[in-house]
Amino acid sequence: MTALRDTGWAKLNLTLEVLGRRPDGFHELNSLVAFARLGDTIELEPGGALDLDVEGPFAPALSGDNLIVRAAEAASRITPGVKLGRFRLIKMLPVAAGLGGGSADAAAALRLIARANQGALPDAALAELAPKLGSDVSVCLKSRPALMTGRGETVEPVRGFPSCGVLLANPGPALATEAVYAGLRAGALAAPPRPQAETLDFQDDFERLIAYALPRGNDLEAPAAQLAPSIRGVLAALLSLEGVRIARLSGSGPTCFALFATEEEAKRAAATLAEAHPDWWTVSSTLG
Repeated sequence: MTALRDTGWAKLNLTLEVLGRRPDGFHELNSLVAFARLGDTIELEPGGALDLDVEGPFAPALSGDNLIVRAAEAASRITPGVKLGRFRLIKMLPVAAGLGGGSADAAAALRLIARANQGALPDAALAELAPKLGSDVSVCLKSRPALMTGRGETVEPVRGFPSCGVLLANPGPALATEAVYAGLRAGALAAPPRPQAETLDFQDDFERLIAYALPRGNDLEAPAAQLAPSIRGVLAALLSLEGVRIARLSGSGPTCFALFATEEEAKRAAATLAEAHPDWWTVSSTLG
């Protein structure tokens, strides 16, 4: 049977506010999320025993438990007899990089299993399963701009997200999310946050996006930079580029990003940055 194919899109936290530590040990978040048009490739050959082959430039960095396998096993538990098979992961995104790569791969695996089983796993079942696999899997299921709250499991779609250019840069060292949150030393959540009154709508206006994102920042940037000081150099380099409007850390890092009004501006900036820092992982793309 022909292999089915999907993409684990790179997730960017354009803003990330940590509101406090919840009684269950997780952190309460408020985060505007968007997805770059680049990611890992995941294939599924349906039928036969569950298996996973991994290749690609960042495959050697993967070790231990894989979320694709966990997603497949979880799907088979909620739908006995569901058809699985051999997965192939082409790992194009850096590992432990703040891009939600593992969560995006798991979400892509769930979408592939649903396609292979033609209705046996409806959207409602996938939505129920996703947060059990990880806090970011829910938003990665749709891979569309959204406001992510709770510990990440509550996803509210964003309207009118404008198309814009983005430049991603990673200096190399992986960062464990748990270590970055530990470094934040967030206090206990004072009270449950109020739900947002209305859906966020940027009306396809890049300036509205900038006005929303610029004052909010990423609360994990400081503790991440304490653990990986090279982040400060990446942010300074991004801010020096022509046309940059925002430069900050994505998620728990160490990948940083810069927003530009157009894809062409991001491409020119990427060439400049890659020439100055050839040892960094540098790539331009689009959001929206």
